[in-house]
Amino acid sequence: MCRHLGYLGPERTLHSLIYEGEHSLEHQAYAPRMTQGNLLNADGYGVGWYQEGAAIRFRRAQPIWTDQSFREVAGAIRTTCVVAAIRSATVGFPVDESCAQPFRAGKRLFSHNGKIEGYAGVEGKLRELAGDLADVPDVRAPLDSAPLFGLAARQWEEGDPLAEGLAAAVDTITTLAPGRYNLLASDGTTLAATTWGDSLFVREGDDEIQIASEPLDGDPGWQAVPDRSLVTAALASGVRIDPL
Repeated sequence: MCRHLGYLGPERTLHSLIYEGEHSLEHQAYAPRMTQGNLLNADGYGVGWYQEGAAIRFRRAQPIWTDQSFREVAGAIRTTCVVAAIRSATVGFPVDESCAQPFRAGKRLFSHNGKIEGYAGVEGKLRELAGDLADVPDVRAPLDSAPLFGLAARQWEEGDPLAEGLAAAVDTITTLAPGRYNLLASDGTTLAATTWGDSLFVREGDDEIQIASEPLDGDPGWQAVPDRSLVTAALASGVRIDPL
C-alpha cells in the first residue's frame, strides 16, 4: 500500500532518483514487489525537493507512468534532498491531488505508507490531538494520513526534532488504532523514517543516503530495517536505527 523514498546527498536530478534503476519508484507504481494488499500504486504521486532552502512539491492524482511531462521536467531539476511517494488509495478515500504525498509543514516534507484501521472511530480524537494548525493546510486533506501528519507537525511546532516528531506520532496513533505506520520525513538536511507493519530499506554510500519502501535496484548495499524501528539519517552522522 503506497511506496516512498527519501534521498540525501550530492545534487542529482529528480529523473535519476525516480525513474532509474530496475526497481525504480516508477516501476514500483505498476509492479511493486513487497506491497501488502494491492497490486498497483496508481492513484497519484508526489515529489518534494529543496531549492534555495524552500521545500517545493509537485503532486498529481494520475499514475506516475502516465505523466510524460513530469518525466521531462524531472531531468532538468537537481537537488540534494528528496521525498517522493506513489499512492494506492485506501477504499473510501478519494483519488485527488490533495491526497497525494508528500505533505508539507514549512520546510518539512512527510509521507505515510500504510493505513489506520477503523479510522472513522478515531478521526475526531486525532484531529483534536493535532490541534489548530491553520498554517498547515495539508492536515485537512480527506484521508487518514492527514491527521497522522498533523500529529507529527504539532510535535515539530513544539520543538521536537524531525525523528522525534515521527516517533511521537507513531506512539500516539498506536495507542488509539491498529494499522501500518511507515512514515518518512525530511527537513532538507536530515531524513527520518519509521517502520510499523511494512517494509523499509536503507542504503548508505560514501556521500549519500537513500531510504525506500523497496530497494530501487540490485545493489547489495540495501539493508532491511527491522519492523517497529526509527531511522535517523544525516550525512555528517550517518544512519542510526533505534527500536520504537
